[in-house]
Amino acid sequence: MSFRTSRVAAPQRAEALDAAGNVLADGDSVVLIKDLKVKDAGQALKQGTVIKSIRLTDDPEEIDCRHEAIRGLVLRTAFVRKR
Repeated sequence: MSFRTSRVAAPQRAEALDAAGNVLADGDSVVLIKDLKVKDAGQALKQGTVIKSIRLTDDPEEIDCRHEAIRGLVLRTAFVRKR
């Protein structure tokens, strides 16, 4: 009697791309390409602001990140460029 094991492929996450089409990965640093108003924070993030150590989310168009003044920040990948 022989047993066959089937390999189930792990679900692949869609690649997250920045505004220039570069592939983003966990831990990358990004730069904002335009000024962004942040809801419920009472301030705006200026163009050129560096965001360090991003984390990818299940949505390939969003990244989770931290900024010294704003916690729990989620940005759209269309507004960032890989540093």
